[in-house]
Amino acid sequence: MRLSIVKGEGLKEAVARLEGRAGTAQEDARQRVLEILTEVREKGDEALLAYTERFDGAKLENLQVSEKEIAEAYAIVGEKAAAILERSAANIRAFHEQQKQASFMNFGEEVKLGQIVRPLASAGIYVPGGRAAYPSSVLMNAIPASVAGVERIVMVTPPGKDGRVTPMTLVAARVAGVKEIYKVGGAQAVAALAYGTKTLPAVDKIVGPGNLYVALAKREVFGQVGIDMIAGPSEILVVADASANPVYVAADLLSQAEHDPLAAAILLTDDEKLAQRILLEVERQTAAAPRREIIERSLEDYGILGVTDSLEAAVDQANAIAPEHLELAVADPFALLGRVRNAGSIFLGHYAPEPLGDYFAGPNHVLPTNGTARFSSPLGVYDFVKRSSVIHYTKEALQKVGQDIMDFAGLEGLFAHGQAVSVRMKEDER
Repeated sequence: MRLSIVKGEGLKEAVARLEGRAGTAQEDARQRVLEILTEVREKGDEALLAYTERFDGAKLENLQVSEKEIAEAYAIVGEKAAAILERSAANIRAFHEQQKQASFMNFGEEVKLGQIVRPLASAGIYVPGGRAAYPSSVLMNAIPASVAGVERIVMVTPPGKDGRVTPMTLVAARVAGVKEIYKVGGAQAVAALAYGTKTLPAVDKIVGPGNLYVALAKREVFGQVGIDMIAGPSEILVVADASANPVYVAADLLSQAEHDPLAAAILLTDDEKLAQRILLEVERQTAAAPRREIIERSLEDYGILGVTDSLEAAVDQANAIAPEHLELAVADPFALLGRVRNAGSIFLGHYAPEPLGDYFAGPNHVLPTNGTARFSSPLGVYDFVKRSSVIHYTKEALQKVGQDIMDFAGLEGLFAHGQAVSVRMKEDER
């Protein structure tokens, strides 16, 4: 495993490598996605069933998960695991309840202005399938929609070759309040959510992570429906000082490196001796890791152990990277918090590891990646609502500003805009 400590120009070069890791989609992949979207739009359920057999090896008669299958999933999962999901869901729900936005109206005598906040009518949750189960993804995507008041929450997820959905995923869906679940994945699932089929009516917004084809499909259907974000590879950045425990920091770096060979695990510290100790610990823990091959590829290509002149400089570098997960593993994390500008989720101190946010604390783990934390936010209740402006003027109020509006319309050369006001201004004359 090639991983070394860098600083100065070496650190700049290492950070520059991160820019190309998102794995820009190849044109042939995009063309294949466009073909799938078109076929689902034209053939509906027939295309979904055919693609599910082709890509997932499952020959289905029905796309929708039955109540019997959910009951069977509960029996397989067991009470202990279900209880863990319930406790996690309670924390997630409590946090997101605080994100609710209220409508408002300012009542003046002549002018009344306000905003109405309404939930989306429907939302589609994409949940990855395959050999791994991601119940946390179900909870993090569905619960904010539920809190927002979305009436119809639909989940799509690819089945196994036996035609069944992973039991843990089904239990998580029921815990989160999802009532419609369909056995379909990939770009074809995104197409179904966007365009609708006989079995699966279209939704207003699609959220949730997926593979390259899912990401490309979401990009293509945006405009027909809303989407949350185009997720990239995972990343963690740890800012550490001499008080940090190398064992803890190394474990946190590996917790993201094990996701994907494209994942980035980054350390920034003002203490070179600490960096050396963390390097040794990373090597030790990697050697014993079940997903060692993935970790080694991630660290070789996108792992960074960087030494900066100060903690402040480390945070400034972190702001430039805008990481998905930022850990401040320092003696006084609150002293640095105000300096942080760009991060998806911020973990403070030595006892707030990134997996705490993944599973249990409550804040959402669907986060901006690949530097997009510069301009975007974690998934939340606000992603499942829309706002309408409300304007009311009395006749007298309009007359006071009418000439300004007509003049403004004249500046833009839009005669009919001005006319819509002038006909009201001349009402008394008629």
